Amino acid sequence: MMEVPLFDSAALAMVAGILASVIGGMLGGVVTGGKALGMELAAFMGSFYGVVSGSAGVAIGLIIFSYMT
Repeated sequence: MMEVPLFDSAALAMVAGILASVIGGMLGGVVTGGKALGMELAAFMGSFYGVVSGSAGVAIGLIIFSYMT
C-alpha cells in the first residue's frame, strides 16, 4: 500500500522536472544563440535539447533518491 503514493510522487517529480528542463532549455537557447539563430529557432532547439538531457538527469536523480530513502 505504501508504494502507490511514492509512485505518484515520483511521477509528479518527473513531470515537474521535465517541464523545468523545457523552460530552462528555452531560456538558455535564447540567451546563448538568440542573435545568431533568431529567437524562435534558438528557443525551439533549446527546449528540445533541454528535454533530452533534463529527462535523463531527472530519472537518474529519482532513482538515486529512491535508494537513499
